[in-house]
Amino acid sequence: MEYKDYYKIMGVERNATPDDIKKAHRRLARKYHPDVSKEKNAEARFKEIAEAWEVLRDPEKRAAYDQLGAGYQAGQDFRPPPGWNQQRASGSRTGARRGRSAEAFDHSDFFDAIFRGMGGGHEGFGGFDFDDLRGRGSGGGSFDMPGQDQHATIQIDIGDSYSGATRKLQLRTPAENGAGVSTQERTIEFTIPKGIRAGQHIRLAGQGAPGMGRGSAGDLYLDVEFLPHPLYRAEGRDVYMDLPIAPWEAALGAEIEAPTPTGDVELKIPPGSASGRKLRLKGRGLPGKTPGDFYFVLQVVLPPADTPAAKKAYAGMAAAFKSFRPRT
Repeated sequence: MEYKDYYKIMGVERNATPDDIKKAHRRLARKYHPDVSKEKNAEARFKEIAEAWEVLRDPEKRAAYDQLGAGYQAGQDFRPPPGWNQQRASGSRTGARRGRSAEAFDHSDFFDAIFRGMGGGHEGFGGFDFDDLRGRGSGGGSFDMPGQDQHATIQIDIGDSYSGATRKLQLRTPAENGAGVSTQERTIEFTIPKGIRAGQHIRLAGQGAPGMGRGSAGDLYLDVEFLPHPLYRAEGRDVYMDLPIAPWEAALGAEIEAPTPTGDVELKIPPGSASGRKLRLKGRGLPGKTPGDFYFVLQVVLPPADTPAAKKAYAGMAAAFKSFRPRT
């Protein structure tokens, strides 16, 4: 018979930890489950994975496999030493329960040659446990597998974060019918919570991929992005706006009306302000237990010298500020 490399089947190293093996098993079991997989060899691969998992998940079986299989390569002719089965049976802790596992899953000759009489003792399909994938045998029974979580990106207005909002989302999901798999459209209404930030997500419980059998559906996570806004930009909970002001407003100071996402405010420009200066409105950023701040970033805008009067005005400024050296 041919030697089976269970580590290669599971896609892990021989020194893999039990947690590594468990993660690999869950990933492969979902990928090759005959009820959902489109791979041509899904059923055969699924049985191989089941057998490898039964061995590598059990410390006693894994130790026996490692002891007997050292030095072999996958596909190499293999023969266990004389008396090996009897030795394993006499040392087994679960031999009395072997019958249950054998009925649940038809192991390969290689498996039986090593572990005949050793005992299964594991509930579930093929003597292995799906953990949250609860197998119920291969005799025409069904399998309960929870659906996978899914992610989608949504773009919202920054104003939605200030006030909260209700939105609708159309989803296309696969659905099985008598003719195979078709696409089904559905509409979900969800709430955008007040104060949500870009980079956070909204969890819609049970709206992810459907489960199999009695398995529950996964969750849908909506990853939030802000749509570009002509005035405002968010950085965490703080919100910024570039505020244009005239040179005389910057030099002399002024009181002006300026917009914010929650309405216009009266803003005082301090005399002698320069481009880049920030004026803060405390607590007027995105809402939250500790709300962010709102910042006006001053941008001094020069009027064009496109008329004789404008040019004369600039010439007058040049004469008035003859001693001013902007590059000093």
